[in-house]
Amino acid sequence: MNRSVFITIHMYLSAFFAVFVLLVATSGGLYLLGYKGSVATEQVHAEADTTGLAEQNGEALEQAVANLLGRAGVEGYSFEYVKVKGSTLYTRPTSRIHYMIELGDEITVSRREPSLQSAMMELHMGHGPLAFKTFQKVFAVGMVFIILSGLWLGLSAERLRMRTLAAAGSGAALFFIAVLAL
Repeated sequence: MNRSVFITIHMYLSAFFAVFVLLVATSGGLYLLGYKGSVATEQVHAEADTTGLAEQNGEALEQAVANLLGRAGVEGYSFEYVKVKGSTLYTRPTSRIHYMIELGDEITVSRREPSLQSAMMELHMGHGPLAFKTFQKVFAVGMVFIILSGLWLGLSAERLRMRTLAAAGSGAALFFIAVLAL
């Protein structure tokens, strides 16, 4: 593959993934600056735990959660899977309106609606729809190609070689300093 083909692929992939890089950088940056977004939570149902929901798993758990949501009066809602965190269940994806089920002496069901920043962080962390999670895997491979092809393009051009080495070296040094500072 010659240099011009690499430049073309690098350019098109960079342009294609630009919006997704901005999503990750913006949501992650805002999160690190302390703006984590919010999730509006409203309890919609409570009942005694007579279902044995805590002992369920897999498809049985998903069916039990769907039945519970039906008893709670939740209509026209579908979820892709259930995430179990201790005694709390979350319908996924959590990047949009979802339900939290807390298990204890009674089962409580709460409707949760994330703000835009909170929804973007859920996508950032891989808690979005399954199709988006698949896209994130393609995005990861694409980003590795973009980075490696950019390095190769810089190193293979004699007039860019020293600047590319300086930039890559200083980035690597800063990375290792930050890691060692942990």
